[in-house]
Amino acid sequence: MEKIKKGLKSDTNISVLLVVFIVVTLVLGFMLQGKFFSINNFQSMAFQISEFGFLAIAMSLAMLTGGIDLSIVANAGLSGIVAAFVMSGKFFDIETMNNVVVIIIAVFSALACSTLCGLFNGVLIAKLSIPPILATLGTMIFYTGLGMALTNGESVRVGVKGFSRLSSMTLGDVPYIFILLVVTFIIISFILSKTKFGREVYMVGQNPITLKFSGGDPEKILIKTYTLVGFLVGISALIIISRVNSARMGFGDTYQLQAILVAVLGGIDPDGGKGKILGVALGITVIQFLQSAFTIFQFTPYAKKLIWGALLLMVMILNYFINNKKVIKSLKKVKAN
Repeated sequence: MEKIKKGLKSDTNISVLLVVFIVVTLVLGFMLQGKFFSINNFQSMAFQISEFGFLAIAMSLAMLTGGIDLSIVANAGLSGIVAAFVMSGKFFDIETMNNVVVIIIAVFSALACSTLCGLFNGVLIAKLSIPPILATLGTMIFYTGLGMALTNGESVRVGVKGFSRLSSMTLGDVPYIFILLVVTFIIISFILSKTKFGREVYMVGQNPITLKFSGGDPEKILIKTYTLVGFLVGISALIIISRVNSARMGFGDTYQLQAILVAVLGGIDPDGGKGKILGVALGITVIQFLQSAFTIFQFTPYAKKLIWGALLLMVMILNYFINNKKVIKSLKKVKAN
């Protein structure tokens, strides 16, 4: 118990998030009562949070290095189209093949495409020293254009039976894709907190020059990080196309803003080097609770965007005052000594 208290005191963002989480849960539970606290609602949220969760983790990793990835949704769209092409018989005759084999090929194709796109982003940023916001803005337009050119802006229908079940299968009442998301959170959290690579990711965001003088290679870390970002985006792409049983550029466009919102809400410093995956997990949960409430209240998409934007601004302003208060306290201690 003492360790938990010390941890909360040392990490103000997690403490604030826990308070926000409790308040949001109590308010929504009071307003919606049985509609909110129901197995069906929580199961529905578990399905929805999964496809978006991987994009949020990906965005958080990019931001930890002091960068950003504006191409995650475009990358997911392009990777989904590649997988859909495989499962529609575009590349080879699927009628003579086992469905399981076709699905495996499609999964590997999507992950390979998304990972290569992430690697390309990393090379542009690390080797060519292009600012992340410009590099990923450029690749976002490029990936979107490539996907549109391949499909003429139309949807690609998945022709393999059983693929759509991947996003709806459950273990009891818990979706398999939600279990996969939780496992991914645990693995990424372990990598960032317990491995050399994780420590170097934080160092790239904090002070890449110090990392270089201590024997690390900031360029390699950036490339590896953005490659991992691409891989996570590929998993999200597969979940998205299995839900709608087709692929098209534009699916999940609203996730871009939400991924940035969750990362900032979760305590990831936009300047890099600070933040924990636990905070991102709490941030995703809060956002999904609100999203579920918006659906029940039948808010329009325009009202949702207004609320997301206002929430993002509020979080950044709140973080500014919290960090500013910490600086003032530190200066007072220095003067006292």
